[in-house]
Amino acid sequence: MPVDVNLPNEGMIYQREQYQKGGIGRRYWDYRDEKILGCIGLEKEIVDIGCGEGILLEKLIQRFPDAKVSGIDPSPENVSICRKHGLDVYAGSAYELPLESASVDCVLFIEVIEHLKHPELAIREIHRILKKDGRLVLLFPQDSIFKLARLLTFKFKEAFYDAGHVKQWYPTEMIEFLRLASFETIYKRNLPFHLWLISLHCLIVARKI
Repeated sequence: MPVDVNLPNEGMIYQREQYQKGGIGRRYWDYRDEKILGCIGLEKEIVDIGCGEGILLEKLIQRFPDAKVSGIDPSPENVSICRKHGLDVYAGSAYELPLESASVDCVLFIEVIEHLKHPELAIREIHRILKKDGRLVLLFPQDSIFKLARLLTFKFKEAFYDAGHVKQWYPTEMIEFLRLASFETIYKRNLPFHLWLISLHCLIVARKI
């Protein structure tokens, strides 16, 4: 599937194919996912918005077998891939989530917000579906460092692939954006290093207030 549903199919990169290649890319992917999973507590209902091909969903189900875990993605191909792997995933837009208000304990929003032209609408929807004190786990990349890392590891196709990112977010900017949307940031970590300037991702956990 294209990493962005609006991108052309030509030369697309599939997540599961990339993951199965192994190597340093998979090791970092697993490291990243482990940090995400570590931000989740005893929530009973977890929704991964923009779940892609469902790799993280499978890890969620393994880690939290008693939780209700589901995914939403705008790509029909992603939904089909996930369902072939036995995952509870359905099509939907981050701007209009097919969920009741105050019905979810935890939302994952992993490498999605940088694709959105109207992120404020998506965050408003996430706030709507979360229960009071519900948790948002959000992760976004630093594109320039990602490109450099891919070039240094000879992943030239990935380095020059159009990921469809609309905006480069920064940690302080994101925290303020979430505050204005009635979220309180309770945890922030840059991955894999402390300094944002040399990190690949920023991981933020925020509580609905």
